[in-house]
This record gives sequence, structure tokens and C-alpha cells, in this order.
Amino acid sequence: MRKYIYFTVFIAGMTSLAAEFGASRLLGNVFGTSNIVWAVIIGLILIYLTAGYFIGGKWADKSPYPKTMYAILAWGAFTLGVIPYVANPVLRAAADAFDSLQVGVLAGAFVGVLVLFTVPVTLLGMVSPFAIRISLDDASRAGNVAGSLYGISTIGSFLGSFLPTLILIPTIGTTRTFLVFSVALLCVALAGLGSSAGAKKMLPYLLMVVVLALLALFGRGGVKQSQGQIYETESAYNYIQVLEFDGTRYLRLNEGQGVHSEYNPATLHYGGPWQQFLAGPFFYADREPASVTRIGIVGLAAGTAARQAAAVFPNVVIDGWEIDPKIVQAGRDYFDMNLPTLNVYVQDGRWGLEQSPEQYDLIIVDAYRPPYIPPHLTTQEFFQIAADHLKPDGVLAINVGRAPNDRRLIDGLATTIETLFPSIYVMDIPGTFNSILYATFQPTSAEALFDNLVRLQARGDVHPLLVESMYLAWSNLAPAPQQTVIFTDDLSPIEWLTNNLILNFLLEGGTEVLE
Repeated sequence: MRKYIYFTVFIAGMTSLAAEFGASRLLGNVFGTSNIVWAVIIGLILIYLTAGYFIGGKWADKSPYPKTMYAILAWGAFTLGVIPYVANPVLRAAADAFDSLQVGVLAGAFVGVLVLFTVPVTLLGMVSPFAIRISLDDASRAGNVAGSLYGISTIGSFLGSFLPTLILIPTIGTTRTFLVFSVALLCVALAGLGSSAGAKKMLPYLLMVVVLALLALFGRGGVKQSQGQIYETESAYNYIQVLEFDGTRYLRLNEGQGVHSEYNPATLHYGGPWQQFLAGPFFYADREPASVTRIGIVGLAAGTAARQAAAVFPNVVIDGWEIDPKIVQAGRDYFDMNLPTLNVYVQDGRWGLEQSPEQYDLIIVDAYRPPYIPPHLTTQEFFQIAADHLKPDGVLAINVGRAPNDRRLIDGLATTIETLFPSIYVMDIPGTFNSILYATFQPTSAEALFDNLVRLQARGDVHPLLVESMYLAWSNLAPAPQQTVIFTDDLSPIEWLTNNLILNFLLEGGTEVLE
């Protein structure tokens, strides 16, 4: 029996951490994956486990029997399995509320879903003190028994941190991942209950298996059933949606605020931030479209920026980095991301750019999406990598979100970039809360952009998308950014800035999209 108790602790430890990662994905599909979401999830899970340790310890002293522990474990497994099905109506309402930014509904749904984890996680937390109490037959071995059980539980937790994120969620989805761990734990509990209390006592608990089986067969999976949705999937990194309206397809990720790529075979004019990258090289005097021969894109998504660049620059080769392979596949399947001149690398953008042997005329960074901005793509060290991979007349262009009266994120990035690049320009994209930050490797002037615009527009042989991009960049140049703090790998307050930006925006009643 002792060996089976050790096995039980191992499976319970694995399931506890799997529940934490499952909670992050379940909530992340709607509320995003910012550090605030993670902090709340981790904090409350720890509180629930703590409650389980206290309650379990007292209960184990009153009823130090395996049958009690396995009955508790069975209920923990069962309640864990039903969480996604109970939570789905709440999450669907939250997904609709997020589209219209109804703050009260969002907050209520967030709290409501997290409360659902109270029962199963607390019950799972009760297993360890029960296992110690049952296994302790000699007080002189108390330390050894407790250490062994907690060690085995921790090994299980280690496995539980990788199985959901790397294997199960990307292959079978969040809902079924909950079911897999729930059923596995329930089988362990039922076998232990049958062994310790007899088959007759165990039989009523088989109803739990029946309920979970019915949920698996007839329960409704997935959180969002958005209007126009033609595809959805989950990866190790994102919840991915493709929507289609009037022949145009849109890529949305996770919480769904912001469109990450667009595609319509009949046009390249989307009015989003992607086309504004094209203006970057023309801050240099007498620049020709044909002189732009290599572009790097950090944050390729489904390839909108790449497709526009390939149409505008006749001699260009494009290297694009996208960390999520399922986004790349969606790009190829739904956004025609099959350009012969596009090299796609499924890698982290910073690492991929650093390893690239190429020098670029234009490096595009399109990987920021409040409330989540990868801090390692905002620092002086990252921008040094970009500078090292630019040609002498190269340009760095970044898509940055902002709020109507809050430009601190832009100011911080510009202050950091100015330590490496001599000329900085910011243009605000009309009708959005997006800005493009341009940084040139050599000293340049905004007048050069205007002169290039007049010259190329008069020629008549330049792609109209480029002319439009240059015109919008010139006519929407913003005042020079203010000097603030320099972001480094050691200290980058990017999450504090973005969290504060989003919170203030919502509290002020903002209803527009931050991309």
C-alpha cells in the first residue's frame, strides 16, 4: 500500500501543476497572458493549496485512513474535470464583453472562473498531509517519510509543467487536457478506494467516470464561437482564431483585442499598421524602391507585412521570424503566406535575428501587443542586435500601441533606441492607437521623406501602396518623444508600463482596440 500511496502523491503533484497551467490557458484565451493574469492565477492556486494543507492535516489526524484520502482525491479529480464545462458559459460571456471592453463583466468573469478552482485545488492540497500521516508508522522516520513524499510530489509537478503546455494543449485542446488529468487522477483514486475500502464502497464513485465520459462526448469545447470564425486552434503559445468578413480574413490571438494579420486576395490596402513599415527606408535622401533588397521581420504572424513588402519592393528577399508554428501554418493555409521570396523561421525573433548572417535594409518589429509585450524585445541589448544586422543605410521600424493620452511606452522605447540610432521618428496611424517608430542607422531628416514622396509620386511607376504609406507617415509625424528611462535586459519596466496603460485606458472608458 505504501508504494501505491507514493504513486498517488506523484500523480496528484502532476495534476496540481497541470491545473495551474490549464487555468492560465483557460483564462488566457479570453483575458490574455500578461503578468497580471499569471500573478493572480499563481497566487490564488497557492492560497488554495495552502488551505488544503491545513485542512488536510487536521482531517488526516481525525481519520488517518487511505479510504478517506482516496475519497477526497476522487472528488478533487472529478471537480477538476468539470471546470472547463462549467466555466465555458462564463468565458463566452467574457469573450463577448472583451470585444466591447465591458470592464465590469470582465472582472466578474475573471473572478468567477478562478473561484471554480477553489474546490479541486484545495482537495488536491489535502493529499500530501494525508499521505504523510498514513505512511508515518515510526516517529523517528518522520523527516524521511515527509521528505520522500514531498520529493515525489515535486517530481510529479515537474512532469505536470511540461505535459499540458508542450504536448496535450497543442494536440487535444485545453478542455480535453483537463479531462485527461482528471480521469487519470480519478482512476488512481478509485483503485486506491477499492483496495482500501472494498469494491462496494468504490462503486458509487464510478458515476463520476460516467459524468466525465458524457461531458467528453457531448460537452461543448472551445471558449469562443465568434461571428465569422472559420478556424480555431490552440498551440503551446496561443489560442488562434481566423475570422472572415466580406472576403477579408483576420488573425486574432488569445483575448482577441487587435488584429495581427489581414488577407484579401483582391487588395493589399488594409489601413492597418503593416503598410506603414514600408516608409522606413525613405528617410534617407534619394532612396529607390529597388534598392531595398533584404527585410527582416520579427513577429511575422500570418505575413501581411511581408506580402505588402514583396509587392512594393521588386528585388526584396524577406526573412521572417515567428515563434508559434501553428500561426505559421494558419498563415499558409488561410492567408496565402507562400511567397517564394519569404524565408520563414519558426524561432524566437531575438534569437533568430542574432543568429542571422544577413544584413538588412529594413528590420521590422511587429511583436508587441498590449497587454503582452515581450520584454526581451524592448531593451538596449536587443536594439544593439538589430543595429548589428542593419546595412549602413538601414532602418529599424517598430509597431507600438499607445493610449490617447499616454505615450510613455513610445517615449521609453525611443529613449532606449536613441542610445544606438542617431535619428528617431514617430508617426501616429490615423484612426488607431498604434504608432510606428522609425530609427535610422545614419543621421537623416524628415524632409528627405517628403522629397522622396514628391519624386516617386511624380514618376508614376511606384506601387500606390508605397506612395500611400509615405504620405501617411509624413502627414502624421508626431512630436519628438520625451526622454525617459533606458530599458535594459537587467531592468525593463515594460510590463508595469503596459499594465498601467491598459488599466488607465479602461478606467477612462476607452472602447477602441489597442493592437
